[in-house]
Amino acid sequence: MNLYILVATGIVLSMIFHFIGVYAKAKYIVWIMLVLMWAGSISFSMNEISPKGYDYINKVKGQYQDVDAQINKALPHISLYEMLEIKKSYDEHQKATH
Repeated sequence: MNLYILVATGIVLSMIFHFIGVYAKAKYIVWIMLVLMWAGSISFSMNEISPKGYDYINKVKGQYQDVDAQINKALPHISLYEMLEIKKSYDEHQKATH
């Protein structure tokens, strides 16, 4: 899934929650919930990957030039979002060669 699709979906869901909050006369609670939801999701996507993720990085390193460029750009601390981008790029190369 593309990041733009995820962000657009989040914005649409935020608007829906906002209008539900206005209808239920609880818009302050809904806005607090929305802020916490966005902050949590951004924090989660920026967390560093686990040691297993670095094992995967070492496995795919050296096979494709542009994947290596993404890995080198993301090092020394690879976030979850960067790992997903690296995996997506690697999987596209794998499909193209098979």
